[in-house]
Amino acid sequence: MIPSRFRREIRTPPLIDEQRPNRLLYMEQDKTLGEEIRQEEQQEQDIPAVTFDEFEIPSYEEWKEAVVALLKGKPFEKSMFTKTYEGITLNPIYRMEDLEGLTHNKTYPGMESNLRGANASGYIHKPWTIAQECDAKTPSEANEMVKYELLKGSTAASVVLDTATRKGYDVDTANKEEIADIGVSLSTLSDVNKLLDDVDLEKFEIDIYAGASNIALLSAVAVVCEQKKLSLKKLHGAITADPIGELALDGKLTRPLDEYYDEMAHSICWAEKFAPELKTVVVNTDVYHNGGANDIQEVAYAMNEAVTYMKSMERRGIDVNTFCRHLRFHFSIGANFFMEIAKLRSVKMIWAQIVKNCGGDDIAQKINIYVSTSSFCQTVYDPYVNLLRAATQSFSAVVGGMDGMFVKPFDHCIRPSDEFSRRIARNIQIMEQHEFNFIQPIDPAGGSWYLEPLTEEFTQKAWAKFQEIEAHGGLIKALENNTVQIAINEVLQARFKNLATRKDRAVGNNMYPNMTEKLLEVPEIDFDKIIADRKMALKVNVKVRDNDYVKLLLSEIGKRDFSEHGSLINTVKQTIKAGATLGEISTALTGEATGEVIEAILPHRWTERYEQLRHRTEKYLEKTGENVNIFLANMGPIPQHKARADFVTSFMQVAAFNVLTNNGFPTVDEAVQAAIDSNADVAIVCSTDSTYPELAPAVTSGIKAVKPSMKVFLAGAPTPELKKACDEAGMDDYISVRSNCYETLLRMQKEKGMIE
Repeated sequence: MIPSRFRREIRTPPLIDEQRPNRLLYMEQDKTLGEEIRQEEQQEQDIPAVTFDEFEIPSYEEWKEAVVALLKGKPFEKSMFTKTYEGITLNPIYRMEDLEGLTHNKTYPGMESNLRGANASGYIHKPWTIAQECDAKTPSEANEMVKYELLKGSTAASVVLDTATRKGYDVDTANKEEIADIGVSLSTLSDVNKLLDDVDLEKFEIDIYAGASNIALLSAVAVVCEQKKLSLKKLHGAITADPIGELALDGKLTRPLDEYYDEMAHSICWAEKFAPELKTVVVNTDVYHNGGANDIQEVAYAMNEAVTYMKSMERRGIDVNTFCRHLRFHFSIGANFFMEIAKLRSVKMIWAQIVKNCGGDDIAQKINIYVSTSSFCQTVYDPYVNLLRAATQSFSAVVGGMDGMFVKPFDHCIRPSDEFSRRIARNIQIMEQHEFNFIQPIDPAGGSWYLEPLTEEFTQKAWAKFQEIEAHGGLIKALENNTVQIAINEVLQARFKNLATRKDRAVGNNMYPNMTEKLLEVPEIDFDKIIADRKMALKVNVKVRDNDYVKLLLSEIGKRDFSEHGSLINTVKQTIKAGATLGEISTALTGEATGEVIEAILPHRWTERYEQLRHRTEKYLEKTGENVNIFLANMGPIPQHKARADFVTSFMQVAAFNVLTNNGFPTVDEAVQAAIDSNADVAIVCSTDSTYPELAPAVTSGIKAVKPSMKVFLAGAPTPELKKACDEAGMDDYISVRSNCYETLLRMQKEKGMIE
């Protein structure tokens, strides 16, 4: 229940009132019609209120007894309780009694633990930021994309940098594959100027993640703002760095973490003085999420990383409150709807507790959270289902509470976004704010018999994981000794296993494949031209600048004698004005140093192995004209074999195998002959449990007698007696709901010769 002082008056749209003048006109023109309308309205008023007093409220034991009866012998505990990847077991039903003993939820929004939101008014006075990322390749293209997004409803100028820029390389020193790969390539002040041309940074947020260091980009943006007479005091949003996140993702850094911490301190102190509304540090959990981590791990690692930064800044003279003002968290939102809500609610409490214990004030305890829908959960096949995934993920983010969101386009994992895919993604957020009125309720999850206990258990487990890592030396040590990598990989393998056995279902991939589907077309991008143009721009930049002066300024940066925090930014700004590139500044900061090296946490997607299966078949078919052909030995009339025939058809089509169907055979001999004539690789016997003892061994032995090379499978899990008889007849395998779909199909591809 939302306290009255936090409520906003809600009025029903006056549709009836708008229609009433017409109805009055009709009533005046036709007395009979008017009387009928009056009678209908009176009848509506006479309808008694609906109550449920006639129904008795069952006890939990009575409900359980009814469920046990419906399970027909299946164990209640095994069937009705759900284990999650977080180690949390979900109950089959939640009741008011489950709130007993909970105290964390007895607060108001914007107060105490911040569980119910950092702002007392929720989204009412300040809706969350719509931060749709722009992934164009060149500064000019990115500028046009940013302005179009802002025109169409985005509220942040959000830009993705390419891998080369984020690593601190210009195009003439970067790996070719990392130039303009996932976003825009930036090198010079002119590039940054083009990127932000005609973008009102006083009105809209800026949102750019710069990689392990943001010193060069932050300085360049500051120079552009000064040249355009834009007030840095009004610059808001985030130009952020996350060196630990980059270390975890790439496995190495170009310079030691302590030097990145020095740069972080300079960026915070400069922003505190000149751009107080700007975030300069981000804890980005995408690396853990995309590695396969569960939500408990994601939150715990994020908290450990933030504490590492906080301690490092304290050693450099930056207090907790100042650090928190310039810190942002970024979380990915996965597919478990309620767990993601609990995650976002929980992280507010955990962070408030950490900051409070570190001496932070009430403002510092209010976490700044940006989110994006999950890349891990996106699929290449049946990609339009990604729209549904994005819709539910973004909804859970809204309910859980956050400050800004990027809804990834449905083709995000396939190709650079186009106008259509960006529009649909953007409109999901716009509709949530303006059509569905999600900005109205404050903490809609508050008081839920399900979500409050889930949030409590989530918080306890995440806090325990956080303390465990801290007790063993912190996140960096855990990354260096592979503790984090091993733990994440265990969850990833569990996810893969559940997909392989189809315990988890990915529509269009391991279940219900669309055999008529054509993959989305990926446009050809002339990267050679982009790289050539970028190199030419660098050459022009070198010609028009005073290279001796630039060299002198770069050498000053390399000395690293910047005892006054924030002074590094001023020197870098001067160097950029003189014509130095972002890459040259990064090189000057690095010097002869080398950074930490660990085992990288590689990004994955949950369906990638199934996509490889299908892609392999399609490539083999394109190359050789051959496929794995599956003949269905359907026995008896359609009702007798249809259920299992449909099951194995979907099972085999997951790998795009060719399934030869039919309406069934009345006799074993006809089925055997048809199977042999089909020249298929595999024949699958489909019928019922009651008819299998008579039919399955006979069909198997009949096929094997004439064509022993043909594999014969049974659709279904046989009894021990049936399996013995089928094995003796030569049955090769059994396909049922307990089968490992991925391993079965992979083995069949190997037997066909698709895998060398």
